[in-house]
Amino acid sequence: MKRKLYSLLLLTALAGLLPGCTDNFKEINTNPNAPVDVQPSLLFRKVIFDYGEQMSYEAFVAGNLLGQYFTAIDFNLFDRHSLSEPQYGGNPWPFLYSNLRDNEILLQKARANAAFGVYEGPALILKAYMAAALTDLYGDVPYSEALQGKAGVITPAYDTQESIYTAPGGILDNLDKGIASINNYNGPTALEGDILYGGNRSKWVLFANSLKIKALMRISGKVNVQAALQKIVTDGNYIRTNADNAAFRFSLAQPNNFRMSTARIGDFNLFIMSKTSEELLTGLGDPRIATYFRPAAATPGTYKGLLNGPDASRLIISVADYSLTGSIFRESSDRLSANYMTAAETSFWLAEAAQRGLISTSARTLYEQGITQSFAYWGTALPATYLTSSRVAYGQNGQNPIEQILTQKWLGNINNAYEGWTEYRRTGFPALKTVAASLNNGLLPKRMPYPATESALNAVQYKKAADNTQNNSINVPVWWAR
Repeated sequence: MKRKLYSLLLLTALAGLLPGCTDNFKEINTNPNAPVDVQPSLLFRKVIFDYGEQMSYEAFVAGNLLGQYFTAIDFNLFDRHSLSEPQYGGNPWPFLYSNLRDNEILLQKARANAAFGVYEGPALILKAYMAAALTDLYGDVPYSEALQGKAGVITPAYDTQESIYTAPGGILDNLDKGIASINNYNGPTALEGDILYGGNRSKWVLFANSLKIKALMRISGKVNVQAALQKIVTDGNYIRTNADNAAFRFSLAQPNNFRMSTARIGDFNLFIMSKTSEELLTGLGDPRIATYFRPAAATPGTYKGLLNGPDASRLIISVADYSLTGSIFRESSDRLSANYMTAAETSFWLAEAAQRGLISTSARTLYEQGITQSFAYWGTALPATYLTSSRVAYGQNGQNPIEQILTQKWLGNINNAYEGWTEYRRTGFPALKTVAASLNNGLLPKRMPYPATESALNAVQYKKAADNTQNNSINVPVWWAR
């Protein structure tokens, strides 16, 4: 009886203390030394670097497989086109959305506080860039309702790819608004944290206009883009030299290094030259082969690739028989850049536009300019006879000019390799090969599959999107595809 009475008195005393405990609960449980907000300059730098680093890694371990620059010789279900089983890479969805989220925070800060207004234009340009990367890979994706968790929207609807490109608040609209914001900004705040352009806002306008060229050309099979393209060309305010490239150089030392440069040597050596790369580079007599790859150890001085998607369980593959990836991706990776947009890529986009009659200028001049810029970008000497050689000379010897342009753009984009696959899906060039041991019935994928997390966390909206893609099939083309 005494024990029960004591327990009752103790509980009553504790109950009396509870209001006092909860009165200052937030203050007591808040670390006064921990940051609760972030400076826009730090957030800006984080978004640029994190996206660039993660996409460069993805390009190496996954994009280069889909684009058939590299072949994976083991742990290669992705290379065999089982894209729902990402291994070393092949699931860019999480980091695309995490960087879109952080960029949205930056954008809202810029709009809420005039002192941060200098960040609005670049944030809009980055939003357009990352949204394009996302929808180009997957097709329809959550966009207009995405990134609104604080407002209670946790199951966002999927927008059509067409609307993501063309609707208000979409890719093209945000590029225009970003340019306008930069041009209209007259405040005193410097653009800090800018590892692309060192705070030079005028170069962000060049970047945005090159992105407009790219976006317009990508949808040119569905939308009349002639007038919009011609205006950009007439104004001439886009990336025209390598000095204006939207790219940042990796360092050898952490934390700003290229991830594969410090990976286990066994992981690095899983990726070798593909047969597609071998045939294109050797067929063109292209000296960039020595930048991208190493001669096969078993046959010094020669380069050898392997057909993508081998069944490693049925083959004995000796690494010494094939060309490993070049030192620029490992020992000399401080020569490698994370590539957002370059002068060479811009030139190739415009060369295609000119060849298709969408702009009034010389396609050949732009094509040769793009090749010259690409060689310089990769630090490779351009042979005096390269531009006039039988397979490179523009429109000569029975060559298809569009195929030549797309092949040269493919060759220059090895560090942004999802682009090679994406452009193949749009144009069919350069011709990619059926993989050796396909897990996709011999078909080349036409989109990335939505990740399994979507079916679990956004089930209703995911089902609608899956129904529109034959149950999330990788063989259903995206809107702009041929």
